[in-house]
Amino acid sequence: MSTDTASPEGQYRVVVNDEEQHSLWPLRTDPPAGWVPTGFVGTREECSAHIDRVWPDIRPLSLRRRLAGDAA
Repeated sequence: MSTDTASPEGQYRVVVNDEEQHSLWPLRTDPPAGWVPTGFVGTREECSAHIDRVWPDIRPLSLRRRLAGDAA
């Protein structure tokens, strides 16, 4: 039995914002403004593992772009 209280089914969705930052959000509620579902749904652990796989560089997109411009 799950001890997860954020979602009755223990299900979450992975969401992303315009800075390509990822988070997980309870499936039963809509994400806040500025956050868009990626389509991945699972348990808290599955979503966290997915985020670890798809978001290896946790710096915001604007910072990555700025640093790439400085290097050029």
